[in-house]
Amino acid sequence: MHIYTEQTFNIPELKGISRKAIDAHLKLYSGYVKNVNLINDKIAEYRADSEKHAYALSELQRRFSFEFNGMRNHEYYFFGFDSGPQPLAEESTLRAQIEKDFAHLGGFDGWIAAFKAMGLTRGIGWAMLYYDSHLKVLTHAWVDEQHLGQLNGLQLVLGLDMWEHAFLYDFPTGDKKAYIEAFFENLNWGMIEKSFVWAARA
Repeated sequence: MHIYTEQTFNIPELKGISRKAIDAHLKLYSGYVKNVNLINDKIAEYRADSEKHAYALSELQRRFSFEFNGMRNHEYYFFGFDSGPQPLAEESTLRAQIEKDFAHLGGFDGWIAAFKAMGLTRGIGWAMLYYDSHLKVLTHAWVDEQHLGQLNGLQLVLGLDMWEHAFLYDFPTGDKKAYIEAFFENLNWGMIEKSFVWAARA
């Protein structure tokens, strides 16, 4: 059985997102990794007598996707801050793909505006940018909580966490717009580009 380990990230001081918020957020991520492994262990244990533990197995199997996606989504979230802010190069393959796939929104700037607006979707969840290797296009979508509505077969490129824990330390009045602006100000687009290149090759 695979054992999942916490990833490490080189996150410097960020503008508008405090070290306190990042440290608390990383602790939540650590909890997701721990819970993924615990659930796997318990499932293996209960399968020895699946009839006796049928109810517990069902609940653990339902819970697994929540914990696993909580772990994986956060890895992409923190990866985007790694090593500090860096703009997306004009000649980058990711920019070219965004310009092409979101031309109907006005290219890169139009896509940014649309993605930020999607982040304001009511409720808790994630704004996601995906790469569809079947059609070789980028698409974005809202995911409720962190596991409801993930797009099957698509590879995550960028994830914006819109749970309250991501912004209430720094924006106690719940100013989602200010948090989203801070998120984009701190992105290292070189790292996002790496996620895209990996997704396009997968």
